[in-house]
Amino acid sequence: MVTIKNAVALVTGGQRGLGKAIAEALLERGAAKVYVTARKPVPADDPRILPVSLDVTDPEAIEALAGQARDVNIVVNNAGVLFPSPLLKADPADVLATFDTNVFGPLRVARAFAPILAANGGGALVDMHSVLSWAAGTGAYGASKAALWSITNSLRVELAAQGTQVVGVHLGFADTDMVADIPAQKLSPAEVAAAVLDGVENGAAEVLVDEVSRRMKAALSGPVEDLTVSI
Repeated sequence: MVTIKNAVALVTGGQRGLGKAIAEALLERGAAKVYVTARKPVPADDPRILPVSLDVTDPEAIEALAGQARDVNIVVNNAGVLFPSPLLKADPADVLATFDTNVFGPLRVARAFAPILAANGGGALVDMHSVLSWAAGTGAYGASKAALWSITNSLRVELAAQGTQVVGVHLGFADTDMVADIPAQKLSPAEVAAAVLDGVENGAAEVLVDEVSRRMKAALSGPVEDLTVSI
């Protein structure tokens, strides 16, 4: 369980979509400072928000950020990419880029910031997954989120000794630019952000934001054919 009031947070991909909503919600709950990353950051109106340039596929940039943001005690791995192509037809470069960003990116951030979280009392590491972590039919994106889910579960075990709360977040579609062209019912980013931070403050290991995520996780115990979505 981590207290957000007066905390210092880092949100990757924090200047748009879910990341922006999470950063704003952190400030609303009393966070003292929020580092927000983007490949091309823009200035922020709120002095408590510190925009930082970061590509999570760049290990040196992540290490440089860790050297700068040594006061962080909440890390939110939110940055991600989506290339909506079937696995057998997708450009192999897009599949590799998906895994480099959505899987190895969060792992790089976790490895760089784990010692900082430990030094600052343990804190929290939040990984943004998806209902597609458990669902077939979504190509490299769903496969990457399944891999991240597994990594998060292992990090939870590895970071327990230093007192770091590791939170995995699953949700259906949120109303962001990434999925603007997908015709599906969508959550508001603010609703997702509230659920994420409730989970952090309540000591949760996993947050299932919506009913579709709860149904899909329950289906894991049934026939594999039930784990399919159509987009």
